[in-house]
Amino acid sequence: MSVRSESTGSTAVGEPTGAPPPARWEEARARVYAVGLAAALPVVTRPLAEADGHTLAEPLTPRTDLPAFPTSSVDGWAVRGPGPWRVVGRVLAGSAPEPLAGDGTTVEIATGAMVPEGTSAILRIEDSTRTADGRVDGTPRPAPEWRPTGEEARAGEELLPAGTPVDPGLIGLAASCGHDSLPVRRPPRAALIVFGDELLTTGPPAAGRVRDALGPAVPAWLRRYGCQVRPADVVGPVADTLPAHVAALRAALTGADLVCTTGGTMHGPVDHLHPALQALGADYVVNTVAVRPGFPMLLARLVGDDGRARFVAGLPGNPQSAIVALVSLVAPLLAGLQGRPMPVLPSATLAEPIRGRGSYTHLALVRLDAAAGTAHPVHHVGSAMLRGLAGADGFAVIRPDTTGEAGARVPVVPLPLLPGERPS
Repeated sequence: MSVRSESTGSTAVGEPTGAPPPARWEEARARVYAVGLAAALPVVTRPLAEADGHTLAEPLTPRTDLPAFPTSSVDGWAVRGPGPWRVVGRVLAGSAPEPLAGDGTTVEIATGAMVPEGTSAILRIEDSTRTADGRVDGTPRPAPEWRPTGEEARAGEELLPAGTPVDPGLIGLAASCGHDSLPVRRPPRAALIVFGDELLTTGPPAAGRVRDALGPAVPAWLRRYGCQVRPADVVGPVADTLPAHVAALRAALTGADLVCTTGGTMHGPVDHLHPALQALGADYVVNTVAVRPGFPMLLARLVGDDGRARFVAGLPGNPQSAIVALVSLVAPLLAGLQGRPMPVLPSATLAEPIRGRGSYTHLALVRLDAAAGTAHPVHHVGSAMLRGLAGADGFAVIRPDTTGEAGARVPVVPLPLLPGERPS
C-alpha cells in the first residue's frame, strides 16, 4: 500500500514533482489537531495521587456545596443575640455542634469549625474580653466572620472543563470537592528516532561529521508538551538504509503513541522515511507545509492491530527546522490526543520589522518582553542554527504575502515551558 495524501488521495511517495502542494500552515495545524482529537487516548480512572500530568476527561464538579456547611473564618466566639454572652461550650474543626438555643449564649469556635445553628455573629478572640462573672463581651465586626454554605461553589457546578491539564492545584481542588479519583486521559507516550550516518553522539564535529543536537533536545521538548519519553525510547543514529528505517519505526511504534523522526523528510538518495512509511502502510495527514523554515515536515498515521491510531512526525534534519515542525504539527496533535483544546496563540507587537517569506508563512524566532507586550527578533536564526533558539521565547507568525512591520500585532507560537518557567 502506498502512502497517500489524506487531503487529495494522490500518491506522494517517490513522486516529489507530482505531489500535492504544501499545506498552508494554519490548515496543517487544524488538520493534525482534528486527527489527534479523533484518536484521543482512552479514558481511565486514576487515584488523585496518580493523576498529576494527566488530562481531565470530564468536567470537574463538586460533590457537595463548597463549603458544605457554614464555617468560621476566625478563632473567636459564635454568639447569639446581644452580649455579654454566657459560655455554653466549645466548637472545634471536625465536630458537629448543637444549636445555640437562646439569646445571650456563646460557644468558643475555632477557624474552620462548623458554625452552630442560631448564631447571629462571630466575635473575634482579639476583639473580646471576659467579665468578672466569666461572660464574654465585645463588639462583633460588621462583616460576617464565616464562610456561608456554597460560597465557593454549588454541588454539580462545573469548575473546570474536560481537557484541563491536571496539576497540583487541580488535585487539591478535586480533593476539596470530595473526589478520590478522576476520569482522565493519560499522557501520550513518545519515542524519537534519529536518522543519519553523518551524526556523532559525543565530542566535537570533525572529519565531515556533525554532532547530533536533536537526540538530546527533542525528548526534553516533548516532555514539556506533556509526553512520557524514557531514555530507552530514544534510538539512533539509525543507518541510512531502508531496512534499518523500517525496523526502527516498527519497533518504536509498538510502545509509542507518537514517534518523532529527525531527517530524511525529503527525497534524496539516503532519505528513506517516505519509503519506510509506505512499507508500514501509513497514510499522510500532512506532507510538507508552506512554512519557512521547516517546509519538509510531515505527519503520518498508522492503525495498529488493536484498531488504535499511532502517528509518525517527520522532523527535518536541520535543528531549527525540526523545532518549527514540533511547534507547528506535534503541539496541536498532542493537544488532540489528550483531549485538550487547540492551543490558542497569544499575540505581541513587533518591536522591529521581520521580513515575509512570499507565499509561505514565516516563523521567526523572537524574545518576548512580557511587560511591554513586544516581540524582538533574535540573531543567528538559520535553519541549521540553534544559538538564536536558545535565547528565544517563541516564534512570531508572519503570514503569507505580508511583511512584519515594526508595530504590527502578530500571533506568537510560544515554546513549551515546564511549570514555573516564564518568558524572559
